Amino acid sequence: MSTTTTVLDALLSEAVERQDLPFVVAMVADRDGVLWQGCAGQAAESSPVAPDAVFRIYSQTKGIAAAAAMILIDRGLLSMETPVASVLPEFERVRVLESLGPDGPVLRAPRTTCTLRHLLTHTSGLAYEGLDERMTAFREATPPPAAQGTLEHLFGYPMVFDPGAEFAYGVGVDWVGLMIQRIDGRTIDRFCREELFEPLGMVDTVFEPDEHRDRIPRLRQRTSDGGFTTIEVAPPPRPEFYGLGICLYSTAADYIRFLRMLLNRGELDGRRVLSERAIDLMTLNQMPDGVTVRPLESSDQPWSADIDFFPGTPKTWTAGFLRNEHAIPGMRAAGSLSWGGILNTHHWLDPANGIAAVYMTQSLPFVEPRVVAQYERFERAVYRHLVTAD
Repeated sequence: MSTTTTVLDALLSEAVERQDLPFVVAMVADRDGVLWQGCAGQAAESSPVAPDAVFRIYSQTKGIAAAAAMILIDRGLLSMETPVASVLPEFERVRVLESLGPDGPVLRAPRTTCTLRHLLTHTSGLAYEGLDERMTAFREATPPPAAQGTLEHLFGYPMVFDPGAEFAYGVGVDWVGLMIQRIDGRTIDRFCREELFEPLGMVDTVFEPDEHRDRIPRLRQRTSDGGFTTIEVAPPPRPEFYGLGICLYSTAADYIRFLRMLLNRGELDGRRVLSERAIDLMTLNQMPDGVTVRPLESSDQPWSADIDFFPGTPKTWTAGFLRNEHAIPGMRAAGSLSWGGILNTHHWLDPANGIAAVYMTQSLPFVEPRVVAQYERFERAVYRHLVTAD
């Protein structure tokens, strides 16, 4: 057994033994293939987690959504500057939250045109409640929203600023999925299956997990005594439309194939799915001039801690990913891409070093300090043993 395998396997086991994670599946790859994979912990009470565990990946779906949009850009059917309402006239209903008064919300028309660029870079003004105080206040002052997975649910999110004015993480990518459907004519699940999952060999990435249910680990939530309890959370099944920001199930092996396609500038195993121009959009800063990523303060701590990866490091957003503009000593290089899903599925992609990794569990809250500390230990070990030790 190699030193690398021993060290990385031990890190996973130790994290589970300390109850920093209930279980974990991790994988590291370069442009040519998988370099290492491992797992530790129990998927359920009496069953160990397996390498082919199927995860609810939630916001890790957003990178795949961006790749789907890039396919239409490659075909000349979309551009980053396409106005959303030119494809989806119903988007004209979305208004900006001006204020909250004694008689309720004061809404107005946006002063700038919302484009695909704004949706993909989270500069549209569409923010998640719980991660933006303006949207949280709006939710508290208005009736409960329509069911998730319906168009009326999306209309329940006003903009909290004019498109292009600042950064707020939110539901904009769900509108991207609707744009793709409207232009292409296929439902977004069929489009992604035929244009991305099948060409990339992502055999276990699905919108409905019917045939995979026995491979989905139990979701755990941190308890006040430091342990875990089992809860049930999942994307809405068979919705009116699939919100392309949250709706997928996938495996570590499938997601690493997606990341390897990006490392290889749009192709995998000799099959090209995206142009190099599209890869530039997905790997370089695409935010409007003068706008950068800000930390996200959580008002719903059972679901998420505050989100600020590598505090003090300048960060931007590409068409699909968070990008760190400076190198992190002992870890990823400048220009690396990352993000995760709310149930603590994580990934990073380092084009400069030609390496990518996934680190997946199913636990809440998102980015709690104990999870983040173990993820960082893992990444540092990857760079010590797989990147710099040639």
